Amino acid sequence: MILTKSYPAAKNLNNVFEELFNAFPTTWGNDITNNTTAPVNINETSEGYDLQFNVPGRNKEDFKINVENGLLTVSYEKKEQTEAKEVRSVRREWSYQSFKRSFTLSDKVNADGIEAKYENGILKVYLPKKEEVKNSPKQISIQ
Repeated sequence: MILTKSYPAAKNLNNVFEELFNAFPTTWGNDITNNTTAPVNINETSEGYDLQFNVPGRNKEDFKINVENGLLTVSYEKKEQTEAKEVRSVRREWSYQSFKRSFTLSDKVNADGIEAKYENGILKVYLPKKEEVKNSPKQISIQ
């Protein structure tokens, strides 16, 4: 290196370069936090509620959607995959951690009509509203 250790600034700079290049690639990216939940957007229409989970890179078979006692639970269970021992990961940023989200269902939701599909990295769950009982005025005839 051009810088010598006799200068304090050079010593600190050398340490930075040593840490940087000696650590590569094993610690780069370790500061990336793994999110153990899935972000969701919820939209309401006159017919129901649309839940959209941002969960790219997963298989639809690994999702579970349950309704029990008025609670909708959407979960993903990470399945471990064995890797070939000849391949060593230099950097791994893709994370497919398990998650579980629960939502209390309104009395307005028809739990029997819930539908779900997974496309383009988005899990879409549709919660239809129940048919409203219409109180139409009724005229009673007098006999």
